[in-house]
Amino acid sequence: MLAKLSRRPAVRRCAVTATAAATLLAAGLPTAAAERAGPDLSRFYGQEIHWTRCKGADVPTDLQCGKVTVPLDYARPRAGTLDLALARYRATGPKRGSVLLNFGGPGGAGVSELAGGGKDFMGLTNAYDVVTFDPRGVGRSSPVSCGNGVDEASVAEAGDPDLTHPQDVLRQLRKAAAECARHSGPVLPYIGTTYAAHDLDVMRQALGDKKLNYLGFSYGTRLGAVYAAQFPKKVGRLVLDGVDTLTEPMSEQGIAGAEGQQTALDDFVDWCVQDIACPLGQDARRAGEQVVQLVHSLDEDPVSTDLAQQFTGQDLVGAIGQGLYSEELWPSLERALAQLVEDGDTRGVMAFAHGGFSPSAPHAGDGGLVDEDDVPLDNLPAALMAINCADDPDRPSAGQLTKDLARLRAQYEQASPVFGRYRLTQLLMCYGRPKGTDYIRDKVRDLRSPRMLLVGTRGDPATPYRWTVETAKRLGSSAVVLDNRGEGHTGYGSSKCVHRKVDDFLLYGSLPPSGSSCGPDEDA
Repeated sequence: MLAKLSRRPAVRRCAVTATAAATLLAAGLPTAAAERAGPDLSRFYGQEIHWTRCKGADVPTDLQCGKVTVPLDYARPRAGTLDLALARYRATGPKRGSVLLNFGGPGGAGVSELAGGGKDFMGLTNAYDVVTFDPRGVGRSSPVSCGNGVDEASVAEAGDPDLTHPQDVLRQLRKAAAECARHSGPVLPYIGTTYAAHDLDVMRQALGDKKLNYLGFSYGTRLGAVYAAQFPKKVGRLVLDGVDTLTEPMSEQGIAGAEGQQTALDDFVDWCVQDIACPLGQDARRAGEQVVQLVHSLDEDPVSTDLAQQFTGQDLVGAIGQGLYSEELWPSLERALAQLVEDGDTRGVMAFAHGGFSPSAPHAGDGGLVDEDDVPLDNLPAALMAINCADDPDRPSAGQLTKDLARLRAQYEQASPVFGRYRLTQLLMCYGRPKGTDYIRDKVRDLRSPRMLLVGTRGDPATPYRWTVETAKRLGSSAVVLDNRGEGHTGYGSSKCVHRKVDDFLLYGSLPPSGSSCGPDEDA
């Protein structure tokens, strides 16, 4: 699901694919026999990380950066390599190892997130080096891009309101897929959670840890669950916060996501109209209608930005979606919308939508790290769909999509008049790309690993609480559920109770009883 972001404005999202990752599994299953029979990975498992101070004017001085090298394809380790960017805060107390963080997405860059929101994790430095990374295809780690592919697909999906010519939509989607492949470079066929889970194990070894200690948010819970399935004997203390589904097809995930985001938008509007400065007025129903009208207006007539680009209604939807992750962002989102509505100034919403990355950049064809300023503007959306498509085995045929497209659009627009089209475009972007792996849906279940903590938040707009319950049942006796009776996406950064219980487990191994709960902070 969507990225677990820090409380600062972040990036955009959407678009791309990858080939099936089944070949990884033969090389990656952690049995002694498999390791003897598989390719020689010793050069990757024998490396050490060289840490230096991270570069950048606004980067905390105590944040250190490094890298690990992984094979492009674990089944063919001589076929090429990738460098993955790492960052850490060193342990301040007696060190028991490292804890690896994944902030979600898929497609969220961990290094920039830790630099901007590291204070939330300082308690863990009492016993750990707190480490994060940019996954393959993300951030500085050979970032993928779609050029104009996402925009072309979005325009195609919206350009035929009656869908009387769905074949035109499919042709445009195939063109978009080709654009993504052209701009992304050699990493694109080797993106997906099964690859990333094996990368985690290389990082674990390079960090000098016998077991992986891990805190994953949103999509990061999918990554953690896949790691536990592939490497059950290497699992240390794992926490999954904002639990992703392992079974629902992308079509159902998109509808659930649109519904959750619409509920969060309605809550924001109810809050905004209480403020005399709200740019949407003081009537909640009319304010909601104004948001829909603003999106449609910008889709029909985009406005130019300081980056010499066109800012569309779907760009605005992405920006609003980022601003709804936490109530702490609502005042900033209100001000950004006021700038747009009252002055035609896009800079505020672009701070949410774009996060300040360069609008264009070449991919890292040789697998080396790219500079922060050279991360493509659309990397988050491109990586999000590359990973989601690689993880999903469903590929409707042209005939099926032609038959179902009108019905799908109606379902998505019913789920949300604001976010429906945006989420449908994400679904359609898998068309024309190779079928994804069936490993996650078929094999990540009944784990034989140490117990892990799953945190589900009742009011989560991105990962519904029922996914926590369903995933816990699927994972089996290893899963311990903490019920966070609060609001917002994930619980660690918003609930003192959740924060305390997660830290108690990671630091001391103290797990709460499964099914225990955390109330709102005012009740704690």
